[in-house]
Amino acid sequence: MIKPGILERIDPVGAPVPVLYTLPHSGRDYPADFNSALPPDILRRAEDAYVDRLLEGAEARGATVLKALFPRAYLDANRLEDDLDPALLPPGTPVTAGEKSKLGIGLVRRVVTPEFPIYDRLLSLDEIENRVSTYYRPYHETLGSVLSALHESFGQAVFIDWHSMKSVGNAATPDGAGATRPDFVLGDRHGKSCAPGLTRAISDYLTTQGYRVSVNDPYAGGATMQRYGAPKQGVHGLQIEMNRALYLDEKAVTMTDGVPALRKALSGVLPAITAFLG
Repeated sequence: MIKPGILERIDPVGAPVPVLYTLPHSGRDYPADFNSALPPDILRRAEDAYVDRLLEGAEARGATVLKALFPRAYLDANRLEDDLDPALLPPGTPVTAGEKSKLGIGLVRRVVTPEFPIYDRLLSLDEIENRVSTYYRPYHETLGSVLSALHESFGQAVFIDWHSMKSVGNAATPDGAGATRPDFVLGDRHGKSCAPGLTRAISDYLTTQGYRVSVNDPYAGGATMQRYGAPKQGVHGLQIEMNRALYLDEKAVTMTDGVPALRKALSGVLPAITAFLG
């Protein structure tokens, strides 16, 4: 199922497994009403660029895949719906800013990185509501529907929220400017969104592939984990952040010759999940 510019849902080929791969930040279909002040080459640095291509073929191994096609800089599907930035709105507009919006990276981002403001104008609440109703809600309605169906069919469900992260932190990241990152960060909200044993199984697998893995540091899992992860009810949510230096020229936003090795390693994550589930 494809909703042009909004989302793509890819159902399993052959025997399904109770696993959903979600990709909220790799979208690169830029809406005509964006009206950003930044050139495309800077704006694209906000993307978790090409994560979808790294995971191609997951449906052939039984996973369901859900991709947001709209760009993260336009609207962030991995935020709470009310996480609005008052600095983007006319003075006095009643909003409640979450921690991400205070950093300029809330539901509607104010910056790509702190030195690159996205807009040279203010937005209206109507403009934001249109983005939410057109893009955010259909994405989450589909995500919730797929998870419910998997849980009903199998008695359990796992969703992996796939991301990429800058190789070096900045002033808007939890680890601060200049911080270097491991190859992978697994976030399960400190065991609240995923059984620790499943987190450990994936961490162990990636470690055996030669990667440096951190758990919940500096990213413990975003709003999607908070909203859907319920391991006591058999719904396990894990956020996986990949260091962009593994596969991307971060400035040019182009893939490097590291792609084949990373893609091969990622193909082993799904068997690690199904082995854990038994």
